[in-house]
Amino acid sequence: MAALLELAAMSSSQLSALIARYKVDPESVYNTWFVGAGERLKAFRSIRRGVKDCVDRIADGTFGNDFKGSPLEVVLTAITEQKQVFEGAAHPFYWKPKLRIPDIYENEENKRKFGAFLAACLNATNEEQVLGEMSRLGGASIKGLGPAVASIVYFLHPTLVPPFNTAIVNGFNALFGEKKKLGSWTSYLEMRETIVRSNELVRSQLSNDLGAFAGLLFEIGAGRLIVDGNADSVLVLENEKARKAAQGRHKDVLADQHEDSEHTRLQHLLIKLGRALNYDVHVARNDRHRCCAGESFALLTADSLPDWNWPSEVLDTVGLIDVLWLRRDTREVVCAFEVEKSTSIYSGILRLEDLARSVPRAGAHFYLVAPESREKEVLAQLARPAFRRDLADIPLGYLPANDFAAHCDALCRFGQDYTVLQKLSRGGFLSAVVS
Repeated sequence: MAALLELAAMSSSQLSALIARYKVDPESVYNTWFVGAGERLKAFRSIRRGVKDCVDRIADGTFGNDFKGSPLEVVLTAITEQKQVFEGAAHPFYWKPKLRIPDIYENEENKRKFGAFLAACLNATNEEQVLGEMSRLGGASIKGLGPAVASIVYFLHPTLVPPFNTAIVNGFNALFGEKKKLGSWTSYLEMRETIVRSNELVRSQLSNDLGAFAGLLFEIGAGRLIVDGNADSVLVLENEKARKAAQGRHKDVLADQHEDSEHTRLQHLLIKLGRALNYDVHVARNDRHRCCAGESFALLTADSLPDWNWPSEVLDTVGLIDVLWLRRDTREVVCAFEVEKSTSIYSGILRLEDLARSVPRAGAHFYLVAPESREKEVLAQLARPAFRRDLADIPLGYLPANDFAAHCDALCRFGQDYTVLQKLSRGGFLSAVVS
């Protein structure tokens, strides 16, 4: 209640001006993550599938007794790849043997409670159910398992649950003049209530998705947005830290821009080759506005997916795959490509596996396109226990980006069909890794 009174005391013009500064900054998480990164949209279904895998593995007794190698590691890795706002999201779940926290790995009863919580959140359809499950988990007092869990639940219910970390808490306290504690379930649930009500007041400027408001709090907590509640600490204690953080953010943004350019170039080459091989080509719906070498993706690719009678969530996933090649007669998927240049090898594999499990794939092939410099990382990711058993029956290949770009013209000229990719792809060794 105190936070809402604080918000009421703040004029609407003040809050509006703060949000405007947040949105206009090209390097804010609003622009680099919330609205500017297609990876955020792609993550939701993959993370949901990963949570389902956690539930299944807890139920069948194969979850494991450590964070590393568990399906929970898959989920948290996919989350931490979601730009700056989720940095450190995995840390609260690392197994600390001496402290026996979080106590969901060796304590079977707590593990089952955690699994039941995840299952209930997966199946929840309204706010009351989600909040009830969070209250029950908090009431279970599982040692070391605090409201950091909210960052997982956010990807299941983004309009109901905001993510949670140190910077977001610090930003909340600075904006609302509060003293909420990082590891307290009570503090988190009170924070969440204030965030939801506050977001209602500014939703026309932000979004129904609470990630936008959480990003605002993150920027305040990180010292990149100044309000009365954090001005002294930024100016006196955090000035140099904030300066270095800003420099680091700028460096990250420049790297993202370069990656985005390379990603677009590789998509363009995949579109070019697919058309040369007489396939219809579909590009991720959030990339259709792009251009490369003076050519518009919208003019080179199908404006929509075929009229497949698939569940809507599957169609949403397929519509975000970087590039699809489709047979012109049957409209079947021939090849699916995910282009990964920097941090998303893990998520790219998840998305391709998710697609392969979701669609009729007779004759379909799936390719991860990444630089040769990341070949060892691709191998290491595929060797993880979480992937070993799941990928053996999927025709997943690794396409070296530099080789592909260098030989694309020759492939267009001499290729007859998708099998021309076998000249460059390294699919055989992937099967050996996961078998």
